[in-house]
Amino acid sequence: MHARATSRVTATDPDGRAHTVHVTGAGARRTLHCESCDWTRAAQFLPWLKAEEHLAEAHQAAAGTGPNDGAAPASGT
Repeated sequence: MHARATSRVTATDPDGRAHTVHVTGAGARRTLHCESCDWTRAAQFLPWLKAEEHLAEAHQAAAGTGPNDGAAPASGT
């Protein structure tokens, strides 16, 4: 029997809220579930891409869009 694999895709919306889609299952049997809106979908191919698409379309959230992403570190001098 296969172990149940679990991973997640997290993204931040323009208001700074984090949204997470969990990817569970193994092989061709994967299930996506969004913590924010209870959206659930079976995905056989590219489950992480489908999770990112849901976050972008439903929550206007994208990976790497947090308030400090891309900002230069504050200088101490």
